[in-house]
This record gives sequence, structure tokens and C-alpha cells, in this order.
Amino acid sequence: MEAVVEDDGKDMVLVVASLGILPVLPSHISSKAYRLSLLGTICSSTYSLYSTYGKPRAWNMPAIQPWLQTIIVAKDFVHLMFSLMMFTSNVHFKVALLPVLCWSLDHVARFLRRNFTHSSVYRKYLEDPCLWVETNNTTLSLLCSNAEITLGFLMIISLFSSRRNIVQTFMYFHLLKLMYHAPVTSGYHQSVWARIGRTVNPYIYRYAPFLNTPISAVQRWWLR
Repeated sequence: MEAVVEDDGKDMVLVVASLGILPVLPSHISSKAYRLSLLGTICSSTYSLYSTYGKPRAWNMPAIQPWLQTIIVAKDFVHLMFSLMMFTSNVHFKVALLPVLCWSLDHVARFLRRNFTHSSVYRKYLEDPCLWVETNNTTLSLLCSNAEITLGFLMIISLFSSRRNIVQTFMYFHLLKLMYHAPVTSGYHQSVWARIGRTVNPYIYRYAPFLNTPISAVQRWWLR
């Protein structure tokens, strides 16, 4: 029953996120689809965390702290924090829907392969797409990581606009730091950051060596 409820939520998110990311829809419909897909991810991730980890034994720090340490590295916790930040942001970045779309696609494909392999409709129409999603999971995860990191740079650029949000940008980079270290996302994020470093560092060393000191300070904080 819990899996069905969660899958229904992911189905809805998949459809709405697909609508929200399309550039051909009117802006007011696209904006509503954007917020609804993030809200759906918030609800489904919260439900998944609750069904997997339950709630703290008591509402005090000695009980909450070990419970929080358990869930903070969970995939659904990362999804929940990402969606909450984007949902509450006063700037809408469509690239934020790309990870949401990939998460939902992966979940729905796994659910279908696990529960409907004997269905003739599944075998005829859905087996090949689901198999493609499963075999290209690494590619989709790298795509998510690229989108999440790109979003961080877009939030930095937005600081120079009238809709800047310094606190939210700072919090989002804390989330990116968590993604860099959390076992479920670390491999993909470390790969993307390493590629960025290989591309950018030669130009910094050559044209802006004065940035080496602040970058080193940021790297020490990032790797702690």
C-alpha cells in the first residue's frame, strides 16, 4: 500500500514536471506546473522518509539528533531539501525540474519493472523504455548532478539581480556540499566538480592567480 501511494505521487510529479519544463506552454501554466511538481516531490519524499525511518522516539535533542543523522544521507532527504529550497525560492529556474523529472522517471520505471512484468501492456509498450531508464541510470544521475551544480551557479548570478536571495544561495551551497559527501550522490557530484576543476583551474592560474587563496579557503570548507 505504501509503495502504491508513493508511486502515485511520483507518477503525478513525472507528468507535471514534464509539462513544466516544456518551453511551449504559456508562462502562467508553466509556473503552476513548476510549483506543483516541486510540491509533489516534497510530499512523496516526506512520505517515503516517514515510511522508512519513522519519527524520532521523542521530540527532544537526544532523540532527534541520532534520527536526523540517519536520514540526512538518505536519497529522499536530499530530494526533500532540494525541492523545498526551489519551491520557496522567489526565482524560478526551469533547470530545477530536470533532477525532479529524472528522479520520478527512475522511480516509476523501477516500480513498473517490479510489479507489472507479467502484464501484456507493459511488455508491449513500456518494457523497452523502462529498460532504457534502468540501463542508463548512471547517465541520468550525472545529468541530475550537472543540473544541480548549474543551478548553484545560476543562483550566484541571480545575486546581482533585484530578486537576489543571499540566505537561500548560501543554504543551497550547503546542500550541494551535502550532495558532494552523501554516499547516494557523492560519486556523481565529485565527478562533475572534478571536470569543472580541470576546465577552469588552468584559466585561473594563468589569468587570475589572485583567486587561488579564496578558492583554497572555500575548498577547505567544502571538503570538511
